[in-house]
Amino acid sequence: MIADTPGAENTLVVRGAIGMLTGRAGAAERGAGDIRIVDGRIAEIGELPPRAGERTLDASGCVIYPGLVNTHHHLFQSVLKGVRTGIDLRLEAWLREIPYTYWHRLDEQALEVAATIGIAELLLSGTTTVADHHYIFDERYGFDPAEVILEVARKLGVRFVLCRGGATVARDLDGAGMQAMPVETLPTMLRRVGDLARRHNDPAPDAMRRIVFAPTTPTFSVRVEELALIAAAAREMGLRMHTHMSETQVYVDYCLEMYGRRPIQWAAENDWLGEDIWFAHLVHLDESELQLLAQTRTGMAHCPQSNCRLGSGIAPATRLAQLGGRVSMGVDGAASNESADMINEMHCAWQVHRAILGPDAVSVEEVVRWASAGGAEVLGLGAVGTIEVGKSADLAIFELGQPRYAGLHDPLIGPVAGGGGARPRHVLVGGRPVVADGTIPNLDLAALASRAAGVVRRLVA
Repeated sequence: MIADTPGAENTLVVRGAIGMLTGRAGAAERGAGDIRIVDGRIAEIGELPPRAGERTLDASGCVIYPGLVNTHHHLFQSVLKGVRTGIDLRLEAWLREIPYTYWHRLDEQALEVAATIGIAELLLSGTTTVADHHYIFDERYGFDPAEVILEVARKLGVRFVLCRGGATVARDLDGAGMQAMPVETLPTMLRRVGDLARRHNDPAPDAMRRIVFAPTTPTFSVRVEELALIAAAAREMGLRMHTHMSETQVYVDYCLEMYGRRPIQWAAENDWLGEDIWFAHLVHLDESELQLLAQTRTGMAHCPQSNCRLGSGIAPATRLAQLGGRVSMGVDGAASNESADMINEMHCAWQVHRAILGPDAVSVEEVVRWASAGGAEVLGLGAVGTIEVGKSADLAIFELGQPRYAGLHDPLIGPVAGGGGARPRHVLVGGRPVVADGTIPNLDLAALASRAAGVVRRLVA
């Protein structure tokens, strides 16, 4: 609970935490003490004597992480969890059975409910920044999906990066009786992305809103001659770029057959590598591609739970990090990751690489860094992602009072090492509470669950 004193609205001190993982590297990766926040930024860390009139936030029995940064999601899929026809399918068949089957049934209310579910789940796992890759835009909707999702994010108080997707060509995955996925011409796509950016894109390092140019999949969703045009247009507008890449072996086989190049080499030839670009998944890479990603500072959104769920494989995130490349974390869509929260994602990442490469493959501290500083870096949000003086006060304050944490010798690793049960007592975005005493202000979770059940009934009717 925040103890409030009149006249000190701009200052808050977080007191009593067990300690913190800062998201920083080396000797600075762990910290201790109190955190003084002034005007939404971290002003001091350490043993801080009280000052008259300042507010305090009780973090006793808690550990503090930087606010987590989710760099790849599909929020619309939050009402498509566990659909039985797709539960045991690989990616290409799953795409046909789930998003390609259900996309046209999602009305404005369904999308609003889905976005609320997804962001609420992320908030309750300590996430403060969300990048959502929305790729379905159709004239027949009668509403603008981008505006619906952005409004939900505004109400819930998260930093939000809308990766505006779409396609100029349809991928041949449609089955009999299905409505084809929507497409638009390249000039139309460029105009719409530009309009969206003019309304919402903030280039500031602590922006609450960003727009990213994000064609759904460059190998299948746009013409090869359009890739360089999209890259040039995005850079002219000052926008970063994002897309899916090398999620399955199909991507690799397609590029080798069509262009005689592996996907990352092909992307390089079409101006689609650089520090203003990050790719989701990147499961199937060879060493030359890893080297190229690291050299060009192109980022990875590592989504291990979805990759496991779909049987796609495990991305070589640890190797990219060893090469000095940029690794971040994303939960992907809830239709292929039914526990789309960042703590579960981090727990999975910590375990799967150790299962393959050995128990020293990756540490909890490194996974926290991927999910905080790494995410802020690929999104270009330089004012967030770490706990240090001068940064925005985006903080996740996790309680360790549950039985699964009893007996911990190293409490700081508890939320990640313990997995699924981690819940924050408080989450702050720029010093503002977006989770307070374990709840999301002004959001009735029981009512949300009821609304979600109604949407599901309509979708399957």
